[in-house]
Amino acid sequence: MKSFSSSLIFKKWHLQFALIFTGLVIIGGFFLFLPEIDAGSLIWVTVGWLTLNVALLWIGNAAINQLLNRVFPWLTFGTTRFFTQLFAVLFYSLIVINALYFSFKGIFTSEPPTDDQVIVMNAYGTVVIVLVTSIYFGISFLKSWRRSELEAEKMQKEHVKSQLKALQNHLDPHFLFNNLNILSSLIDKDAKQSKEFLDRFAEVYRTLLKKEMDDLVLLSDELEFLETYTYLIKVRFEENIAIKQEIPETVKGKFLPPMTLQMLLENAIKHNKITESKPLNVAFTINEEKMELVVTNNLQPKQSQVESERTGLDNIKNRYKHFTDRKVVIEESEETFTVRLPLIEVQG
Repeated sequence: MKSFSSSLIFKKWHLQFALIFTGLVIIGGFFLFLPEIDAGSLIWVTVGWLTLNVALLWIGNAAINQLLNRVFPWLTFGTTRFFTQLFAVLFYSLIVINALYFSFKGIFTSEPPTDDQVIVMNAYGTVVIVLVTSIYFGISFLKSWRRSELEAEKMQKEHVKSQLKALQNHLDPHFLFNNLNILSSLIDKDAKQSKEFLDRFAEVYRTLLKKEMDDLVLLSDELEFLETYTYLIKVRFEENIAIKQEIPETVKGKFLPPMTLQMLLENAIKHNKITESKPLNVAFTINEEKMELVVTNNLQPKQSQVESERTGLDNIKNRYKHFTDRKVVIEESEETFTVRLPLIEVQG
């Protein structure tokens, strides 16, 4: 959709340029073959001069505006953009006005412009240009501000939607029933372990309900929750799953969206076979150079598995977009599946 919109703008700009250029050629041809200048035709010379001024100023200033939209966006470089565009527009406009004035004077009159005429023309031109440009700046800034406000509102809605979706995933009845079944079997076998399992199970859900609506959480808190959650997984799969953490203390003060690590662990369990002959290995490590957390598991897809909708991974990506421009990177080879999560630094 974005490329389609850009294409329309590009075509619209070319159409405007073509129409204006055609008009300039017609006007220029008219004056080129004008037999002589008298008092009656002097009015048309003045109209032609004004028309050429307006056309060239429109084309040039529109080009300057489009260039600066890419280099100095209004909402990022407000003051810098204002003065840069003001001086660029003033410089370009005065060059055009003077060039056309001297050209028309030289072609259609026998008298060169006097110093007073040049000073008056530039003074009035500067006042008009600054006034019109200031009004245009105000309109452009308001449009950019409104557009940014709408985008922020849209992003906020998507963020809340992602959070609610994540909460629904965490409260998945399959997860609930599996753990209740495990708890039921433990009660008959080992009362002490069943009590610990119940405590951990309650702690998982207490944390889910408490922190799911947080925007960001400390990596140290996320890892602490992951250990509790890992206990439930290990009881269920026993030695058929290995979950390894190699996280240095130096990065535990960084932030990431809540429940991200749990969702990635769930994703690995959901889409891979886990048996005694084919155990699942999940590793949580750190790439300190790129300041990212790397989650890797060996790839052994379930044979009966249908095409994954990747809703969990999309949820993580959408939540990250709200806080950083850095991307969540997903890498898949014949043997491994890797997700690289940027660690977010929050200024105090």
